[in-house]
Amino acid sequence: MKPPALDSRGPGLLRRQRGGVLYIALAVMVVMMLAGVAVLRSVGTGQGVTGNLAFKQNATSAGDRGVVAANTFLRPAPPAPKPTTAELAVDQPNKGYFASWDAAFNPVTYDWDANTSAAGPVLEAVADDGTHNRVRYVIHRMCRNVGPLDPPNVCVAVVDSKTPKDMSGAGNPLEPALPAYFRITTRIDGPRNTVSYTQVLVQ
Repeated sequence: MKPPALDSRGPGLLRRQRGGVLYIALAVMVVMMLAGVAVLRSVGTGQGVTGNLAFKQNATSAGDRGVVAANTFLRPAPPAPKPTTAELAVDQPNKGYFASWDAAFNPVTYDWDANTSAAGPVLEAVADDGTHNRVRYVIHRMCRNVGPLDPPNVCVAVVDSKTPKDMSGAGNPLEPALPAYFRITTRIDGPRNTVSYTQVLVQ
């Protein structure tokens, strides 16, 4: 009986082959680990962007509180008297109101924090709306200069200041419109250092 044939390559070559497979397996594991880390980072970045967008949208929605607060000055609820045309023709910094549009006004560079900018202070509508949004506003009458609406002052104003009528046909007069338009600028400081600005024109 013949003895089994021996592998001509010898046991040393077999050992070297097994070591090579181990190196390949380790390299594949490292590549898979790096791919997994990249996927985790991508998912984390996506969640962060989504969260920031949600905070941004929430902060922008909170700007309505500034508009409502500013409108309370322009159209206070009865029995509080409304500001007269003469009162609206002059600056009232303590109420966050200015009788001209201030061509140099920029919401981004405006000194909202110190409230001591050249244009004057702003008012705080709410320090925390319940979702950690702080809302502040400033009002500008849409006129080039302070003073009356009459020329030479240039104003964005109502063309016909007559008392409008009820369009329902009942003939009941509606509340007279204000003689000029006003720009309400609101800044909202939210969580995660979110900052939003809104501007609204009201009549």
